[in-house]
Amino acid sequence: MTEGDGSGGGGPDGDDELTYADAGVDIDASEAATAALIGAVGSDSDADGSGSDYAGLLDIGDRYLALATDGVGTKLLVAEALGDYSTVGIDCIAMNVNDLVAAGVRPVAFVDYLAVDEPDERFAEQVGEGLARGAELADIELVGGETAVMPDVVRGLDLAGTCAGLAAKDGVFDGRAEPGDALVGWQSSGIHSNGLTLAREAVTRDHAYTDPCPFGDYETLGNALLEPTAIYTDLLDPMRDHGVRGAAHVTGGGWTNLDRLGDHRYVVDDAFDPQPVFEFVRSEGNVSDEEMYRTFNMGTGFVAAVDADAADALADATDGRVIGRVEDGAADAGGDDGASVAIRGLEL
Repeated sequence: MTEGDGSGGGGPDGDDELTYADAGVDIDASEAATAALIGAVGSDSDADGSGSDYAGLLDIGDRYLALATDGVGTKLLVAEALGDYSTVGIDCIAMNVNDLVAAGVRPVAFVDYLAVDEPDERFAEQVGEGLARGAELADIELVGGETAVMPDVVRGLDLAGTCAGLAAKDGVFDGRAEPGDALVGWQSSGIHSNGLTLAREAVTRDHAYTDPCPFGDYETLGNALLEPTAIYTDLLDPMRDHGVRGAAHVTGGGWTNLDRLGDHRYVVDDAFDPQPVFEFVRSEGNVSDEEMYRTFNMGTGFVAAVDADAADALADATDGRVIGRVEDGAADAGGDDGASVAIRGLEL
């Protein structure tokens, strides 16, 4: 299947402004559904009441066992269009291990779940190669998986997984920034595996995935969208060594993920520049800047809050850079304090 054959009318200037909700994903509705699910299973979340915004923590005596689960999402539709599933396994590993790292947990083992409408040895082999490569990059073990053939439920294939990690009880991050902290950021590799519904809708308004890519070294536009998600496990030890209080994996919700670090004002004045793929999505979809930063990582895939005195040393040790600071949150009109993110003239 190839979305967008170039027959759609109008260029980006003539098209209506595209939002994530227009493309089919309502973030507010999604968060409400997630909250309902968590409430239904009784979640103060974990067996001992411990947890973070990124991982569930189980007390196993002298340390925590942590679990995170995630999938690749509609990036799989781009892989299907190109007939190339060789990198989506990297994405599946990355989306899980990065969440554990954001909690201050070392990922150790991974199991995958592949659901298909019909068995296809060639595509399964490609998925397996990507999973193996992702595990190598993340320095974890692949310990098993499941393939389910469900033609009445799945069209094509779906890929998800669960990652287990371990952390000393004093090793997990507190998860909360403090006013005066510095924000250290690390570059993303591109769109990663969130916001693809919006990106796909924008790109295929007037193009096909197989069209030549006008930017970078990608052969096609689809190849640019398939750039694998960056893996940040190598940041864990340096972040611990430099006293990081909390970290954010910039995935679904874009830069509003900083809200997870507490109700503060996050001023980002030196983020990494967005890769060209983001400008292409913005232009082709007539997407507002605010929507772009609420949906995508925009060039910075991981952020940590750390004491300002340690920020430069952490950045120097990890190829990161100081991208901003944490300030006291400003009270809203109702008098309640709330989190906000200021970035490139936007207030999120």
